[in-house]
Amino acid sequence: MHAANFCAECGERLALKGWRARLGRRLCDRCTQRLGAFASFRSLIGIALISIAAFAVGRYSQPAPPPLIIERAANSPLYNPSNESVVAQQNVTQSNRGAAVSNEEGYICGARTKKGAPCQRRVHAPGERCFQHKGLAAMVPLEKLTIKPTTK
Repeated sequence: MHAANFCAECGERLALKGWRARLGRRLCDRCTQRLGAFASFRSLIGIALISIAAFAVGRYSQPAPPPLIIERAANSPLYNPSNESVVAQQNVTQSNRGAAVSNEEGYICGARTKKGAPCQRRVHAPGERCFQHKGLAAMVPLEKLTIKPTTK
């Protein structure tokens, strides 16, 4: 870092030795006493004020975000053009029941987890493992890896 040879206020030659020269002091002893401690931090305070002002201007000059519009298709189970909440609740409960009932068999991974229990993640075919347990053997027999379809 380049150190100043002359005082920034009065122009007097600076005869700095040791750490004062390395820290890049810009004022002589007389000007430092006359201006006080504020003079050494004047540029730092100016930079801070300019950056705060720039942040504030940038923050408050942004345009407002557009309103959130949620559009649903007419065949969506959540679409309800009327304000009757009872009909909407019945539609939602019927769709939830339909999702819970499955006529297909399912399969679970069955590999040993860190806790020592069989993994309960669903897989597509018997004998397959989930992404986390590929290559590991199942710890339960194949009959117990099959999830039977639920019936009403």
